[in-house]
Amino acid sequence: MSETNLFDKEGSIFMGAHQNIKGSLIGIFGVNYDGTTSFKPGARFGPAAIRNVSQCLETYCPVLKKDLEAIQYCDLGSLKINLNEAIKVINKVELATNYLVSNNLKPLVFGGEHSITSGIVKGLVKKFPNLVLIQLDAHADFRESYLDNINSHACTMKRCLETLPMKKIFQIGIRSGTKKEFIEMKENNQLIEFKSGDTCHLLEKTLSPFKKFPIYFTIDLDWFDPSLLPGTGTPEPGGFFWHDFEKIIQTIQEFNIVGADIVELSPDIDPSGVSSVVAAKVARSLIMTLDKDSKKELI
Repeated sequence: MSETNLFDKEGSIFMGAHQNIKGSLIGIFGVNYDGTTSFKPGARFGPAAIRNVSQCLETYCPVLKKDLEAIQYCDLGSLKINLNEAIKVINKVELATNYLVSNNLKPLVFGGEHSITSGIVKGLVKKFPNLVLIQLDAHADFRESYLDNINSHACTMKRCLETLPMKKIFQIGIRSGTKKEFIEMKENNQLIEFKSGDTCHLLEKTLSPFKKFPIYFTIDLDWFDPSLLPGTGTPEPGGFFWHDFEKIIQTIQEFNIVGADIVELSPDIDPSGVSSVVAAKVARSLIMTLDKDSKKELI
């Protein structure tokens, strides 16, 4: 499918991004979808909010010691989607991911709700059959079905697990889920214990056997504490703060991150705009993290 049929280029773009793929290493696109949201809707406005407020950020990150001005990345706009069914959206996300991968771009996707992640993973495993997934989230999202919908945002990690040939998912910061979800996640050794203020020694030790594997990084913004980021549809007390995120993002710099997403920003819930700024700063960090030689040999 052509770029014209996939993406709507109207509206703002992420700061400093090109609007065509030529010369780019990273490709951004948005998915304005929140059709399975189970509490407060509004995540469909997340991609535009991230782009709009990105203009207020500096291009330089003193923690990662990188500057966006030295990185080649493009913003292709938001995906043209049929809003009627989650599975149609997920399939279109897979097509868009295929398009980026076929053009040697690492995808960075702005949601929308978390159900879209399964479509990205489906697209990536065709090139990376040994893909490993890392999830930052307040919720397990590991249900078989929710409200009679197997493609709900509450089921996305279960769908991803079914897609991943290696069945390797690592979940960080989960603090909400059913008893069944927690039992299953612990039996599968998916949970990495991490509390606000912790060092990343356990995270690094757990991930070290996968240092040369391709890794996908999905960030549900309700991972952050609601006092920092209230603009999400399913806020969960007891979350994490910016310095916690910095520790994790510094740790994964040594790994082969081949794609990422940011989901569940509902900007209108937070009239201060702080949630959108945090999300845009997460995006800046992810662009810098994805900025690695894509030709580096992977296992």
